[in-house]
Amino acid sequence: MFNYLEPPNAYYEFEKIYTAQQWAKKQQWIIDYLIEHAPDVIGFQEVFSIEALQELVRGQGYEHFAVVDTPEVIDDFIYKRPVVAIAAKYPIVEVAAVQHDNELAATLGLSADFTFSRKVLRATVTLPHIGNTDCYVVHFKSKRPMIEVDEHSKALTPEKNIIEILKANVAGGWGSTIQRGSEATLLMIHMIARREATQQPMILMGDFNNSIADGVLSHMLTNTLRFAPAFDAKTYLAKYCLNDAWDLFAKSQLASAEPQTRTDELRVDGDIASVAIEQGDINAAKPVTPRTPTHYYGASSSVLDYILLSSEFDASYHDSFYEVSGYNTYDRHLINPVFERDDLSTDHGVVIVTLTLRS
Repeated sequence: MFNYLEPPNAYYEFEKIYTAQQWAKKQQWIIDYLIEHAPDVIGFQEVFSIEALQELVRGQGYEHFAVVDTPEVIDDFIYKRPVVAIAAKYPIVEVAAVQHDNELAATLGLSADFTFSRKVLRATVTLPHIGNTDCYVVHFKSKRPMIEVDEHSKALTPEKNIIEILKANVAGGWGSTIQRGSEATLLMIHMIARREATQQPMILMGDFNNSIADGVLSHMLTNTLRFAPAFDAKTYLAKYCLNDAWDLFAKSQLASAEPQTRTDELRVDGDIASVAIEQGDINAAKPVTPRTPTHYYGASSSVLDYILLSSEFDASYHDSFYEVSGYNTYDRHLINPVFERDDLSTDHGVVIVTLTLRS
């Protein structure tokens, strides 16, 4: 949501306050997105003004909304530490903040006061055909170094100043990496335990602030086990693993050699996530285009935003209900922005996944 904060409050610094006109434009951009794409389940990040967002989405037909935290307020009107949220057109029957395993955290060498940089939201949503589904919304620790130094210290020589900044960036960057990787690990352990206890399908969506192919987060897509009995691993492993929706989409497209008719589409978005009921013919497979980045920084680009799905959404899994029939990244505001329309939108692309009930 990129600093979603209603004026006259300020985000991070006292002068960062939207005017009434700017806030109205930001609100309208979100409304236009919801009207155009008609999502059914939405995961939000960077929410400061919780009540304003709930009112906005209710006006667009989202009667079900939840958060599990509140932002921090300093000096009465300056906000920091935004939270995640979820909205749905289907009932949310349970909401909780994910609690990590303290004993495991200690085993991993984490401090006793370790916490997620932003609380992870788990909402159980009653989705069509598949029933109660655990939807997780995350915003993992950013790559911003955890150690800060005065970049313009007059007490140091220019060379010494650069050396101190360099050391802070190296150590602080690694500290952020440790935090982000630990958050992902402890969340995955929680999800596996929750899956064992409830047998409910899982959807994980949000801003990972890292490529999932990177070693820091790659374990989120673990699908093999060393030293485990091969038959047992094949029988049970897929049930507890997550799949990147992009990979499932590519696999589904390549497997669709014949025209088919499918009904009841369920759509899920990640950065601002979705579900829609449609009918129609799905044509034979088309080549899958390269994955679209969700974030741009200078001349570089990367995929930081993901939707991960349990086996119920994997067409190759024998007990699946849905398959990923559509995967898009809404990025017009990033690659072809119009100032009057997009200057107060968001700095990330929005991942949109369409799930089609298998015939």
